[in-house]
Amino acid sequence: MHYFDYEKAACEAQISSEKLAELSHVIRQDFPKDDLMYELHLLRACMAIRDGVLTLDEALREPKSTDPVSSSSRSHPVRP
Repeated sequence: MHYFDYEKAACEAQISSEKLAELSHVIRQDFPKDDLMYELHLLRACMAIRDGVLTLDEALREPKSTDPVSSSSRSHPVRP
């Protein structure tokens, strides 16, 4: 069952089927058991690429760590 027509958005974004498979794999890692969220994020990624908000290379990159402790401690030292 498909929830969203992400293939149409991928086509509009000129994403090849090979690159769509790569993007699909990256996003599936975030939502291994939730098909609705997986497809929603895949659709949104394709739309962002289509609209020029995101490049395909950016979408395929592994997400950077968002550890708030390590990033905030560098820019804002904790005062005793």
